[in-house]
Amino acid sequence: MTMNIRLIGTGSALPQTRLTNAELIAAQGLESSDEWIRERTGITQRYFVKEGESTFTLARDAAERALQNAGIEASQVGAIIVATCTPDLTFPSVATMVQGALGFPNQGMALDVNAACSGFVHALAVANGILQAMPYDYALVIGAETFSNLLDFNDRTTCVLFGDGAGAVVLKKEQGNGKGILGFDLGADGTKACELQSTNGVARGRTAGTVLMNGREVYKHAVRQMGSKDAVAKVLEPHGLSAADINWVVPHQANLRIIEAAAQSLGLPIEKVVVTVDQHANTSAATIPLALDVAARDGRLKQGDLVMLQAFGAGFAWSTAALYWG
Repeated sequence: MTMNIRLIGTGSALPQTRLTNAELIAAQGLESSDEWIRERTGITQRYFVKEGESTFTLARDAAERALQNAGIEASQVGAIIVATCTPDLTFPSVATMVQGALGFPNQGMALDVNAACSGFVHALAVANGILQAMPYDYALVIGAETFSNLLDFNDRTTCVLFGDGAGAVVLKKEQGNGKGILGFDLGADGTKACELQSTNGVARGRTAGTVLMNGREVYKHAVRQMGSKDAVAKVLEPHGLSAADINWVVPHQANLRIIEAAAQSLGLPIEKVVVTVDQHANTSAATIPLALDVAARDGRLKQGDLVMLQAFGAGFAWSTAALYWG
């Protein structure tokens, strides 16, 4: 029997250090301006970790807040999935570190997923499948990143785009009336791997490297995939729904121009799109759960709303999901 998987709680965490565009420019001696960054990206500020903060600590704090929001104890959770490409350590996973910190039951499971900026929706799909297949009632899905550790501050075209943060959601399995998560459409094109990547890695150079991006190619493909009517149809049509039924779109927050172009391609007004890139910048796998938490807490997301999640990232990898809120 297929069970309903509902999203019942959200939480988020940001580093203590907030940097406006002007502050970042001054701190790094960048040849840029607040106006240049705003016009091209929509970003006004971002958060960077400092000593004592990491992907793990942000993930842990977001998880604690999501559990509190959901009204459940850590001991009730059977699976924890963390989406990240900036883990504290090569191993163990951030997910197991969070499990250890919060006291999840040791008969449960924990693992990380790396699909870069598309990681959270991929992790949501993994958690959905695990809840369907395993005897767990609850799962915790986290997107957490510290991209400030991957930035080359000699490259002004990329270093101004990213920030650090974490967001988390709690999923619940139950019998019901077809609400909750409706479905996913996931894809990848490995022939484009070189267009957005880190300059190094454990197997190649024993270091993480820095972000290397072909901005024009990323923009073009991000708009194409996040604005794909076919992807939306694949997820909605089996349920007798269409794009006209969508209440909110919560996209990956990479760049305001990408978000606006994708919404236009889908024929949706920007007023139906949750936008937080101005406040958080691009936090990779954390952007969507951060935006979900913001929109849930400010009251935009209401019980029964049809919500579309869309993401695009390195790989290239992309993802679409649809769910009824609450």
